Amino acid sequence: MRIAIGADHAGLRLKEHLREKLTRDGHQVVDHGTYTDGATDYPDYAIPVARDVAAGRADKGILVCSTGVGMSISANKVPGVRAALGTSLEEVELVRGHNDANVLTFGAKYVKPEEADAMLDVFLATAFEGGRHARRLEKIA
Repeated sequence: MRIAIGADHAGLRLKEHLREKLTRDGHQVVDHGTYTDGATDYPDYAIPVARDVAAGRADKGILVCSTGVGMSISANKVPGVRAALGTSLEEVELVRGHNDANVLTFGAKYVKPEEADAMLDVFLATAFEGGRHARRLEKIA
């Protein structure tokens, strides 16, 4: 799978961890930065990742900031993107199965690397269920 990834300075360490995991797992990763811990603005990373997903240049996107919320808000400004904050395995499974989320965001301040790993695996493995959920997504679009 081709995955676009990005983070601001607060999410740098977790992004690097997830990028390495994705690469080890055989995914092609497009890293939109940041690459240093100097202060940055999260929309500068959310928008390129979201545009890659919306345009089909990436199958999924992963974004990390302090809370994950700023990244979600920013990414969701791009038409065709359904970004969701990951906080638990069950939630991630539901946002994929019911909402067809195509971008997952993490709050580095609140999620441990091993928790993010498990949520990432669920995000990538869970299929959209369609059916009544597709009708709802059509209304959103």
